[in-house]
Amino acid sequence: MLLGGITFGLSALALLITPELFAQLLGLPASNELSWSLRMIALTLVALTGNMVITSRIGTDKAVLWAARVMLVSAFALGLLTLLIPAQYTWFTVVYALVGFGFSSGYAVFLIQNARGK
Repeated sequence: MLLGGITFGLSALALLITPELFAQLLGLPASNELSWSLRMIALTLVALTGNMVITSRIGTDKAVLWAARVMLVSAFALGLLTLLIPAQYTWFTVVYALVGFGFSSGYAVFLIQNARGK
């Protein structure tokens, strides 16, 4: 969960500083409206980053398991929605989707291992 928090934190930083570049990498046409939307998403990612880091560090086992379930679904949805962006695929689109699917898979493995350990 800590690695996911760091990854989301870096994404948030990129979105805050260079939303136009992020849009371009995803194959989307840059616009003032899109830049503001990406910055708003970045602020949401900042909150998620904080929650993930805190949960990984001081959360109870139950809290970590619930957070992992939420992140499994959310990371998969991120990968899927990235592939559904209404633009031509770019190398970044594919990599970004794979990151989402990779984290989702990691959370699935963690949850399966945890279930078997009980």
